[in-house]
Amino acid sequence: MNRRGRGVNAQSSVMSRASQGIAALSTIVEWYDFTLYLYLAAVLSRVFFGAGQSGVLVTLGGFAVAYLMRPIGAIVFGHVGDRFGRRRSMLASMLLMTVAMLVTALLPTRDQAGDIAGGLLLLIRCLMGFSVGGEYTGVVAYLMEGARPHRRGLVTSIASAASEVGALLAAGISALTVSLLSDADLVAWGWRIPFLFGAVLAGALLAARFAMEESPEFERQSRAGTVPVQPLRHALVHHRAGIVRGFAISALGSITYYVGITYVPVFLTSTGALQEAQTLQLATIAAAAVIVVTPPIGALSDRIGRKPVLIACALAAAVLPASLFGLMTHASLALATTAAVVLAALAGAVSAVGAVATAEQFPGEGRLSGLAFGATTATAIFGGLAPWVAQTLLGRTGWAPLPGAMIAVVALCILPVLLTMPETARPDKQD
Repeated sequence: MNRRGRGVNAQSSVMSRASQGIAALSTIVEWYDFTLYLYLAAVLSRVFFGAGQSGVLVTLGGFAVAYLMRPIGAIVFGHVGDRFGRRRSMLASMLLMTVAMLVTALLPTRDQAGDIAGGLLLLIRCLMGFSVGGEYTGVVAYLMEGARPHRRGLVTSIASAASEVGALLAAGISALTVSLLSDADLVAWGWRIPFLFGAVLAGALLAARFAMEESPEFERQSRAGTVPVQPLRHALVHHRAGIVRGFAISALGSITYYVGITYVPVFLTSTGALQEAQTLQLATIAAAAVIVVTPPIGALSDRIGRKPVLIACALAAAVLPASLFGLMTHASLALATTAAVVLAALAGAVSAVGAVATAEQFPGEGRLSGLAFGATTATAIFGGLAPWVAQTLLGRTGWAPLPGAMIAVVALCILPVLLTMPETARPDKQD
């Protein structure tokens, strides 16, 4: 069979559970850092940019700028992974992530270095965005390629669940740090603690990653001599439809996650609905809900297919979020928590099936590069920019349901793509 003909079922063997476990757990670090930055956005704005709404917007703008680096990093690491092996790419990205978190914890504050402190923070965020760019897509592809065909949805969903462990850790440690320290201590030195913890965690997982096997799919390509010399060009020439579908799926997953979960604490704090410590406690509960939801949804997609699960998620995203955001600003803590948990469960469901569905849009050759151009670009736009856009529009309009309306618009726009896409979980039955 020629290079283009190798589909998602091409697989020479199954990876060991140890390698799969190390890869899945590695996503903890990526999501820990990026959600930590959002959960501590109010604190970091005071530390690096000064108090007030303008400081919060600059901090969220830094998050958006860093996310714009993700496609660049994904292309670079995707090239390495497609050309020289998935394992080598994943080691390099984790090394950069470890360095970025450690440097963040050691940065001078605005009081110590003036405006240069904020500039250094944004620079390190860009380095983090670059390194993270190839991380999640690399892990998802690695897990899918090493799993049995009938369990790919479940196995790759474990990476999504593990990423929520990172989000849960970020929310929990942020809540604990904010609750235990006075505001003066928090701004002076306490904000460093969560980033130092992240650097230690990343270093430990980097050491464990050296024991991982190479992907069976890449080994097949090496034996067959089909490793593409120019992976990105190969993907752009042969798999444009897959890139478009990966973009659409990732757009839905990104906006439901980054607006429906990680932006919620900033939303509740800025609208005055809850205090900072309460919002972080709420975020912890929401992250736990995603961990519970994700594996069953991944397993469900193995049983009934990726397409019906994605369509159901898109319809729910078009109907529910606007009313849930409106509810959170006028409800009790219990009702606000319930609304946040529903939003989190929706985002978790999309992530669970979206992970494997995007990877299955491509054959093994050029898979990481195709994901970089499609899925990661969507994440940069609908993940990195979305919280900043939501906060900006909320400040101008004062309309609480607006973040949920943003989710609904994206869901409706990508629904036609989902309705016409082939069912990758059952490649013998084309829709």
